[in-house]
Amino acid sequence: MSTTVTDSVAVAPQLRRGLTTDRLPNWAPAGIAAVSIAIGVAIGLGAGLTSRIQWGLLAGLAFVGLTYVLSAKVEGRRQAKDRLATSVVWLAFVLAVIPLVALIFYTVQQGAGVVNGYFLNHSMKGVISTEAGGGVYHALIGTLEQVGLATLLAAPVGLLTAVYLVEYGRGRLAKAVTFFVDVMTGVPSIVAGLFILSLWILLFDFEYSGFAGSLALAILMMPVVVRSTEEMLKLVPNELREASYALGVPKWKTILRIVLPTAIGGITTGVMLAVARITGETAPVMMLVFGTEIINSNPFEGPQQSLPLYIWQQYQSNNDFGYARAWGAALVLIAFVMALNLVARAIARWRSPKSGH
Repeated sequence: MSTTVTDSVAVAPQLRRGLTTDRLPNWAPAGIAAVSIAIGVAIGLGAGLTSRIQWGLLAGLAFVGLTYVLSAKVEGRRQAKDRLATSVVWLAFVLAVIPLVALIFYTVQQGAGVVNGYFLNHSMKGVISTEAGGGVYHALIGTLEQVGLATLLAAPVGLLTAVYLVEYGRGRLAKAVTFFVDVMTGVPSIVAGLFILSLWILLFDFEYSGFAGSLALAILMMPVVVRSTEEMLKLVPNELREASYALGVPKWKTILRIVLPTAIGGITTGVMLAVARITGETAPVMMLVFGTEIINSNPFEGPQQSLPLYIWQQYQSNNDFGYARAWGAALVLIAFVMALNLVARAIARWRSPKSGH
């Protein structure tokens, strides 16, 4: 007994020292980041590197290395490994955010001077591509109609397919549907355009139109809706379904009144991701819609313009006026996608169970 007590007394100070290990101050990450930036710049200048991207990569590597070394010396190797993993995550986050921020900043910088009331309310009718003037009204109308029709076609089919896979699907049929959805997720946009061109226009003898482009966009959108909706439905607790069944509610009404409202936020986000994916597609529109310089508000008859095709055509004009219109249309396209996402988030928050609606 005395030996055990003696050992416990001897071990206790070691445990206290383990629990009260020295730690880096709270300002250490910011300080290490500043020193790392200085090291990256110094190495870049000393090595004659002209690219700021190379300087940034050197600074990032220096940040990860310094963080691990200082943490190992002060806090121990175990805490240093944790700091190393955290610094790698932050470095990956910065590497992902910087191109996005730079893209948005450069697009706003180049396109803000072009986007105005005239640019948004006029088409390219009668405007020579090598001269100033013209706008994106016809392309904006075409994009709204084509994306809207594609969403009306793909969203219900994708939603019902996901409901089948989660709530009803069993056996070979469900496996086959899952397999083909996975295959369709990776189908290139040009293949979807060729399929609609062969089937809708060449075989059924319909004309080139905005609706033909919508059919190809719907093919690209559908697997994204199915996959995202399927994952959201799987997150709904089974206890909610079982409680509804226990009250005698039929399965279809449980899905409609319990499951879908619970997952509506994620479903809406998935649909908006699918919309964002097809909004910038150019190849199907080029093959099936053809593009035009005049306003065509009827998507079922005649060629129609869209923002991605308009951007490509203006860039192909190879002059400063065309470049300016292309950047202005790119800014309008980004604003359009951002507006859709904000609307989707508002709808999801409004219709979520917590809001009481």
